[in-house]
Amino acid sequence: MTSAALVSARAGLLGDTPDRDYSRKLQLFNAYAQSEIRQVIAGLALRPGMRILEAGCGTGEALAWLQEAAGTPGIVMGIDLSAAHVCAARKRATAQIEILQADFMLAPLPLANFDLIWCANTIHHLPDRAQAVSRLASLLRPGGRVALAQSSFLADMYFAWDARLERITNEAVRQYYRDRYRLEERDLTSVRSLVGLLRGANLKNIGVRTVVIERMSPLDSATELYLREAIFRDTWGERLRPYLSHDDYADLAKLCDPRHTQYALRRPDFHFLQSFTLVTGEI
Repeated sequence: MTSAALVSARAGLLGDTPDRDYSRKLQLFNAYAQSEIRQVIAGLALRPGMRILEAGCGTGEALAWLQEAAGTPGIVMGIDLSAAHVCAARKRATAQIEILQADFMLAPLPLANFDLIWCANTIHHLPDRAQAVSRLASLLRPGGRVALAQSSFLADMYFAWDARLERITNEAVRQYYRDRYRLEERDLTSVRSLVGLLRGANLKNIGVRTVVIERMSPLDSATELYLREAIFRDTWGERLRPYLSHDDYADLAKLCDPRHTQYALRRPDFHFLQSFTLVTGEI
């Protein structure tokens, strides 16, 4: 089931291909947001014996959380396009977790087979989101649920520092996304489009819940690693230099530099907010 015939050669909206690897970023995010994600999963009231699919399973942390919530005897399957992500997920998988490398839009998954499909931080990568939700709905048993989850994009996060610098940095991030991936503004509003996607697929009993991932100083190690590596270095580093004035970039660089006295993550006034939204619907 891992043959090339099952793996799409199409690049996703954000440049995803079978060869793309951002395992480290996924692992950092899942460690940082574990408490809130598991809280949302617990709210699904999963039952023993359920068949669960995670569409876009990444490095597999949530597969174990879904399995734990569902108990036994249940089956949890994960599917992801990236070979590197699947390799990482398989290293942590138990005997009750099956993992497939493929594009879930093309893989020959059994129709009307799953009780729950969990799809987190994935739907915004796909060129046709409405088609993707319809595809997921076709895999559900009668009464089964789709659970679409999305954390807010970096440009929608909130940091407790100078409001003007925060505003222009967030706009710089949006422009960077638009330029790098040739996106339009509406492509960066995934959290606000989830309800409409499920309604458009004619799912019933639509429900929505948003939790806030909120951190303040002093930070736990998982949060500091995620913010320092995935955001401060990988996104707010050299990538943003062309989008900010010299002085504004210099100010941002000070906040992101662990060697500087103004390093944001060790400031006593540091306060950070990110949303995590879950929308569910039944077939």
